[in-house]
Amino acid sequence: MMRIDAPFMHISIDHFRDDGALPWSRFSSGEFDWATCRDRFFDGFHRALGAFCQSGNNLILEHILDSDAFLSALTHALQGVDVFTVGVHCPADVLAKREAARGDRRLGSAQEDQLTIHKGHSYDLDVDGTRPVDHILAVWRRRKPPLAFARGFRPV
Repeated sequence: MMRIDAPFMHISIDHFRDDGALPWSRFSSGEFDWATCRDRFFDGFHRALGAFCQSGNNLILEHILDSDAFLSALTHALQGVDVFTVGVHCPADVLAKREAARGDRRLGSAQEDQLTIHKGHSYDLDVDGTRPVDHILAVWRRRKPPLAFARGFRPV
């Protein structure tokens, strides 16, 4: 197994939800309205990612780019940053099983996301989310510009 030779932080929206930094139970109960807070949360999240990277930190970001606005915000926040993108693909039946096992998502939302999030995007590497992904680090080490993020994930 390859090991990365520099410190990387793994950041995901799920971390904010799972550790209570994002009061998800109060959004889920209807006490707070997620639709009202969503845009400002993601604006702050994307800006924070940029601040981490601009300060010299390495990140492994787990993020669904479900809108052009997300891509635009990240492009701005990560300007000048070496970004290597990985598209994770998974069959619909596997997504449904994983979603049901998690129990914290609306059933069917992963499949809905799958229909749109990869459309028109190309990545530096595509992986099958049902198989081991040990080769990601080796491919990352061999990366050469221009990387997909700098192209806006658009095919060349």
